Amino acid sequence: MKGKLITIEGVEGVGKSTNINFISSYMESKNIKYLCTREPGGTVNAEKIRDILLHSEEEKVPEIAELLLFFSARSFHIENVIIPALINGINVICDRFADATIAYQGNGRGFDIKRINQIAKWVQNDLKPNLTILLDAPAEVGMKRTKIREKNDRMESEKISFYERVRQGYLNIAQNDPERVVIVDATKDILSVEKNIEKHLNHLFSEK
Repeated sequence: MKGKLITIEGVEGVGKSTNINFISSYMESKNIKYLCTREPGGTVNAEKIRDILLHSEEEKVPEIAELLLFFSARSFHIENVIIPALINGINVICDRFADATIAYQGNGRGFDIKRINQIAKWVQNDLKPNLTILLDAPAEVGMKRTKIREKNDRMESEKISFYERVRQGYLNIAQNDPERVVIVDATKDILSVEKNIEKHLNHLFSEK
C-alpha cells in the first residue's frame, strides 16, 4: 500500500495526545498527506463501541466481551478508514492499535496472548504498522498525570498493578519487534521527546 501506518502506544498519562499533535505538525511541515484516528473508534460504529467500552454505567462489561468489542471496533476501523486511506497514499496516525490489545487484555487482564494473536490475524489479516512509537513511563507517573483530569474513563480507573502489567506487556512487544517498535522515554522534557520522535519519522519517510 502507498501510505504508511504509524501507531502511538503507551499506558495512560504518557502524553499520546500531545505527541500526536506534534506528529501532525511534522507531517504538515513536510507536506505529507495524513489523517489522525484512534482506537477504539475512528468510525461511527466503532465510536459507539468505544462508548460502551469506556463509559458503560448501566451494566458491567465482562472481560471477554471487552476483548471481543475491541476487535469488533478494529474491524470497522480497518475496513472503513485505515485500508482505504493507505491504498490512496494517505499516511495514517493511529492513537493505539493492535499492540494495545495484547498489552491491556493479554498482559493486563491475563488473556491467552496466543489466542489474542489468532483473533488479530483473522481481523487484521496482514495489516501491520510501519512504525510504532511506544511512549514509555513508569505506571505511577502515568497515574499521577491522569489524576489531574476532571474525570477518568473505565480504563483509566484501574489499579497501579494493572498498568504495571500493561507497561511490561508493551516492553515485551518492543523487545520482540525492535525494527517496528521504538521506545521513547516519556519522562523526558517535551522537546527531548519530540526530537526523538522526529528522528524516527525522518528515518521512516526517508525509506524508499
